[in-house]
Amino acid sequence: MTQEELDALMSGEMDLDGLEDEVAAEEALEDEAFEELESKEPPYRPSAKNHMPPPPIDDHKMVHQLDDVTKESEEKATQIFDIIEGISNDVNDADTKARENVAILESNVALFETLTQKFPGVEVFKEQLIKNKNALISANELLETLQNSSDSIMNVMDIMQYQDIHRQKIERVINVMRALSGYMNALFEGRIDDDKRVASATHLPGDRSTEDVVSNDEIEALLASLGKK
Repeated sequence: MTQEELDALMSGEMDLDGLEDEVAAEEALEDEAFEELESKEPPYRPSAKNHMPPPPIDDHKMVHQLDDVTKESEEKATQIFDIIEGISNDVNDADTKARENVAILESNVALFETLTQKFPGVEVFKEQLIKNKNALISANELLETLQNSSDSIMNVMDIMQYQDIHRQKIERVINVMRALSGYMNALFEGRIDDDKRVASATHLPGDRSTEDVVSNDEIEALLASLGKK
């Protein structure tokens, strides 16, 4: 409210009902602007034209967000390790069975080589010798693939160790931020509780943006005093 409007109110030239409606309309506009700020999309981003910090809601609390990141990251990493461990166990079991099959095929090849030498006229021995040799080659290739897979799994687990290092780095950042927050709180700490402090003036002489402006509390006090008269 400007000084001119206040003078008009004091002289009786301004309608009190109209003034109350105007104040209510201004408060409604302020509430609407605040709601629009909270629901504004896209989310807050710093820019050269916007120097105001974001509102202190959960989505903008830095330590709160970092705590969520470290917690979720650790949970997902644990799930990944469990899956990798299950795959590794399956590969190891398959490797053991493949080695057993290789040993059996090597024994069969040795047997049919002996039979082929002793009975060169029996074609079935020659056929079984060729089949077992081919099966042995395939089994060795499968065994090599399983070994490579096992090595790849170990490499993945080594790489996943960096996730834990990243989590520790984030936790260190959190600790530094909390230490700075504690330091700033201690730096601005006063000897008088805030609820016991004398209320400071809303507007002071010389304020550029608030010159000749009356607060809502002052308007309500003025209206109350006029009502008593």
